[in-house]
Amino acid sequence: MTATYRVEHDTRYVYAFPVATSQHIAYLRPRELPYQHVRLHQLQVTPAPANGVQRTDYFGNTADQFHILRPHVELLVSTRSVVEVQDRTEVLEPGASPRWEEVCREISRRAGAIPPDVAQFAQPSPYLPLAPDMEEFARHSFPDGRTVLDGALDLMHRIHRGFTFDPSATNVTTPVTRVLEERRGVCQDFAHLAISCLRSLGLAARYVSGYLLTDPPPGQQRLVGADASHAWIGVHCPKHGWVDLDPTNDVVVGRRHVTLAWGRDYGDVSPLRGVLLGGAEHKLYVGVSVVPMESVDEPLVSSESHEEHKDG
Repeated sequence: MTATYRVEHDTRYVYAFPVATSQHIAYLRPRELPYQHVRLHQLQVTPAPANGVQRTDYFGNTADQFHILRPHVELLVSTRSVVEVQDRTEVLEPGASPRWEEVCREISRRAGAIPPDVAQFAQPSPYLPLAPDMEEFARHSFPDGRTVLDGALDLMHRIHRGFTFDPSATNVTTPVTRVLEERRGVCQDFAHLAISCLRSLGLAARYVSGYLLTDPPPGQQRLVGADASHAWIGVHCPKHGWVDLDPTNDVVVGRRHVTLAWGRDYGDVSPLRGVLLGGAEHKLYVGVSVVPMESVDEPLVSSESHEEHKDG
């Protein structure tokens, strides 16, 4: 089955002092994939950039780079996309996947059915250094002889059951070891935790950014902005290739997920980042909506989330 979504993503920075010039890179264009087709994508930046270029990064993601030369106290980056997402056709057979120890050996030797680019996702990355605590936590899901997908699914279940979704508990710089210790965080943290656990064993796992369709409570209107940016993981299995799992919601990723980009960790694919001359303190407002196309005529109520940040 195929679902078609209209995705809107607005990011607005309000600066305490004027920004003289700024350079930015955005990972906001959904990927073109065998199970995902981008029918429409528009990017609008205010104030208008002096120049801009679109490129494909090392991981195959589309990145938009732009440079603003005029002084400004606000920056608005808006995207509008129409995306078709299909069910992933392959039926997972977790018990029939290879034992995790065998997969680790193949990855370390770059042998067997392991593509050349997979081994890099078994290595530590800037946000995810290897830590003994991660291996200890992971081994409860990966006893000797267990298959790689059985273990990965069990790890996903344990994170979902044992950790509390709490937006106030962490920020983008929170170490994953603290997330493990305090058992609280958001989707980015749970994805980082799962990836770190898998890599601690020698398995390959990558960070995936995107969007998730969520349903409003019964009898209430769909809120524009109620669906936030989302994150999940991909784990590599020689039998199935990359298998995407969502620890925050305890589900195998399907057609309710829209894929933006993937990399080693959040730092590779953060939706929008930049270098500024001036600005100092700023406030950040983010609004995201994911609406099925058959529902676009429904009344839409604007909703905008607010976070306050300080450059440091």
